Amino acid sequence: MLFDTHAHLNAEQFQEDQEEVIRRAKENGVSRIVNIGFNRETIPTSLALAKQYDFIYTAVGWHPQDAKDMREEDYDWLRELSKHEKVVAIGEIGLDYYWDTSPREIQQVVFRRQIQLARELKMPIIIHNRDAHQDVVDILKEEKAAEVGGIMHCFSGSLEMAKQCLDMNFYISFGGPVTFKNAKKPKEIAQEIPLDRLLIETDCPYLTPEPYRGKRNESGYVRYVAETIAALRGMSVEELAQHTTNNAKRLFNIQ
Repeated sequence: MLFDTHAHLNAEQFQEDQEEVIRRAKENGVSRIVNIGFNRETIPTSLALAKQYDFIYTAVGWHPQDAKDMREEDYDWLRELSKHEKVVAIGEIGLDYYWDTSPREIQQVVFRRQIQLARELKMPIIIHNRDAHQDVVDILKEEKAAEVGGIMHCFSGSLEMAKQCLDMNFYISFGGPVTFKNAKKPKEIAQEIPLDRLLIETDCPYLTPEPYRGKRNESGYVRYVAETIAALRGMSVEELAQHTTNNAKRLFNIQ
């Protein structure tokens, strides 16, 4: 009964065997997946995937790396798409100061406007944050993101940042990096997050967990994230799966 809250199953890495990958996820106990559409190319294919499989949902938003390409009509497009029953969040949105493929000031404008759109639509948001911790927290506060809440996807900040995000109605999600042997900080934080605000994800095909690190990630590998966090917290995988799945269903308003 695992819930992969962040996947990219429409990525080109799955072009040859997408159906088999989705079947393996089910065989590994994955009961729900939220697939992410994050620009003009991936949003339609992500929505098509959600329409094809009853247990796959989608989020729609504009990734910070693509912020410079976002046009005015794209905000209207997201607004229209949000009406579809399989669209459960606005995301992934945020700031990426690592790749810097879009100017930071443009990233910030696009981020702010999508938070405003999510508040208008009363939908949760999925946050991408890379090397932009303080600016992400500041913008979430300034734009009153607590009104809708959402997910800090593949959390990489400090415990102090996690607490600030929890205060703003956000869930903290962990992916493959929490399984890495040298991942001291994520392991410590994963033990501290309240059980009712914890989520798990893969971000597949990226950030593959141990023991498959270095290979393509799959939704079914969310089991290794669950096993790692369950061991850290001294609980069974089944118990952790139940809590994180219930959390995701509550956040995304999935019955």
